[in-house]
Amino acid sequence: MTAEILINVSPREVRAALVEEGVLQEIFIERSNRRGLISNIYKGRVSRVLPGMQAAFIDIGLERTAFLHASDIVHPAVGENGQPDEPVEQGATQQIQQLVTEGGEILVQVLKDPLGTKGARLTTFITIPSRYLVYMPKGRGIGISARIEDEAERHRLREAASMFVQDNEAGGYIVRTAAEGASPEALRADMLFLQKLWTVLCEKAAMTRPGNLVHEDLPLAVRVLRDVVSSGVDKVSVDHEDTFQRMREFARTFMPDMTDRIELYDGDRPIFDLYGIEDEIRKSLDRKVPLKSGGYLMFDQTEAMTTIDVNTGAYVGHRTLEETIFRTNLEAAVAIARQLRLRNLGGIIIVDFIDMEEEEHRRQVLQALEKALVGDHAKNHISSVSPLGLVEMTRKRTRESLEHMLCSSCPTCEGRGFVKTTETVCYEIFREILRQSRQFQFQELMVLAHQDVIERLLDEESAALAELEVHTGKPIRLQTEALYQQDQYDVVLM
Repeated sequence: MTAEILINVSPREVRAALVEEGVLQEIFIERSNRRGLISNIYKGRVSRVLPGMQAAFIDIGLERTAFLHASDIVHPAVGENGQPDEPVEQGATQQIQQLVTEGGEILVQVLKDPLGTKGARLTTFITIPSRYLVYMPKGRGIGISARIEDEAERHRLREAASMFVQDNEAGGYIVRTAAEGASPEALRADMLFLQKLWTVLCEKAAMTRPGNLVHEDLPLAVRVLRDVVSSGVDKVSVDHEDTFQRMREFARTFMPDMTDRIELYDGDRPIFDLYGIEDEIRKSLDRKVPLKSGGYLMFDQTEAMTTIDVNTGAYVGHRTLEETIFRTNLEAAVAIARQLRLRNLGGIIIVDFIDMEEEEHRRQVLQALEKALVGDHAKNHISSVSPLGLVEMTRKRTRESLEHMLCSSCPTCEGRGFVKTTETVCYEIFREILRQSRQFQFQELMVLAHQDVIERLLDEESAALAELEVHTGKPIRLQTEALYQQDQYDVVLM
C-alpha cells in the first residue's frame, strides 16, 4: 500500500492530509489563533474541589477552567504504564480532597482539548513522546505498543530498552509503534533526549507562575512527522519553504531514514488539488455520503453521540433481497471506517446497518468494519450487535471533529444545519487569490463577499491580506455583497 502526506501552509492555517492509494484518509488542521492543547504541560492552580464528582477544576490560564478527575491523578506508588502496583479494592480509591487542595499548585498535562462547552481534560500522569519512545516521569518499567504484534519483535524491543534503564532510575517508557525495527542505539538516543527534556521542564516549572504554559507540543507539520509518518509512508510533500526546512531538520535529528522522502512542492497547482482533497473536505461536511453501488450513509452528529444510518438507495441488486442488503452493508462498513477518520468523529457511535436475517452475514459485516478500522490512529472498540440490530462502538475523542472545526451553527436554521465560519471563508479566499495569481495576469483583484467576511478581512485578517498583496504584487479591493450568504464569495480579476 502506497501512502503519502501532503502539507499545505497558508498565512494562518496549516493542514496535513494522509493519502493512501490516492484516497484521502485523514485530515489534520491547525490554526494559529486556535492551536490544539493536547500534550501541552501547564502549571495550574486548583480553583475548586468537588468531592461529589471526585474531581477538581484547575485554572491553567484558559477561558474555561480545566477538569481533573481523581482517576487521572498519579498515586504515590505507580507501576508499569502508570497503573498502581497493587490493585485498589472497590470503594478504596483515594478521595479527591486527599489528593489536591483548593489554591494548591499542580503540574498537569492536557489529555483532551476543550470540546463544545466542556473545558480541557487534564492528567498529572505526564508523558513526553519522542520518535520511538514515550517517557513517563512518574511511571516505571518498559511497555510495548499493542500495535506491534510480532512476539519476537516485542521481546527484542523490551530487551533493548531494558539495557539502558537502571533499576533505581525514576520513570518508565512505552516503546511506540514507530520503533518496530529500530536499533538499540536509536532507542538510547531517544532516552537521553527525553531525560534531558524532562530536566529542563522541571527547572522551567519551578520558575513558572500558576496559570501559565510550561511546555508546548510541536507544531502540526512536525508533529505529523513524529506521530503519523511510518515506514509505510513513501513521501511527504510540503508547499512552504520554511516549514520544509524545519521538517528536514527534525527528520535529520530523529528519523534520518525519512529525510530524503520529505520534498518541497513548488508546482503551480495548489498541493491539495493533486488528489481532489478540497472536494473531499467539502463532501465530508455533508450529512449524506453516497456509496458506489447506489446506496448511501446518513451522518448525524450530536453532543451525546453520532448516529450513522445505512440505506440501499438506488441499489436494487441482482439476486435476492438478503444478498442486496448484505452487499450494501459490506460496502458501508468500509466507507464508515474511512469517514470516522476523515471527519474525526469520536465518543459513542451508533451504526444502523440494514437488518440482515442470516447470522453469518452479520458476522462478516462486523468483521469488515473491524478490519477497515485497523489503520485508524485513534483507539476504538466495537461491541456486538444490540437487540435492536444496532452496532454500538466508541472511538477515542481528543480533538474537535472536522465539522466543529470548520463550521458554526447556522443562524438561519437555529443550529439544525451548518455554514462555514467567516474564518474558514477568509482562508478559502486567500487560497483562491493564490490560485488565481499563479494562473492569470491581472492589474488588481476584487473580493466580493458577505459583510461579516469583509469585516473580518479588514480586521483580524488584515495582516494576512497585506501579506498576500505583497506576495502577488497587486492591490486587493474588498466589496460587500448584501445578497451573499456567509460562505459565498467571488474573487474577480480586474
